Amino acid sequence: MTRLRNFVARCRTGDDRGSMSLFFALSCIAILMVMGLLVDGGGALNTANRSTSLAQEAARTAGQQIDPAQAIEGTAITIDPAAAVGAAQDYLAAAGVQGDVQITGGGQTLTVTVTDTYQTYFAQFIGKSTITVNGTAQAHLQTQAGG
Repeated sequence: MTRLRNFVARCRTGDDRGSMSLFFALSCIAILMVMGLLVDGGGALNTANRSTSLAQEAARTAGQQIDPAQAIEGTAITIDPAAAVGAAQDYLAAAGVQGDVQITGGGQTLTVTVTDTYQTYFAQFIGKSTITVNGTAQAHLQTQAGG
């Protein structure tokens, strides 16, 4: 009966103070951290996959820019470096990303590296507003003898 009177007295005077357990507070923080890891980590992985896909497509686009003079003469089938770099950079610019194109192997191999950023949602609360990701792809020019 005494408890009931104390409860009624607190309700009438408005002296009821709430409290939160330490376990509940720490659990909420831990849940938010896990959510942040899932959301921002997943977003960064998606951005990295997109960067790799864009690098692959840019490498394919650049690989189609063969040197017509050498191909017509039949001396060699190689990539026209200026046209290949231009085609890859145009493709990346249309996609809204930055990238680097390298031609190696005597004009037979293209390497495209794309750099993109992911804007974080949860990690910005600890000072990390962006995550930089890279995607790389290579294209090799294949030739067939006699054809």
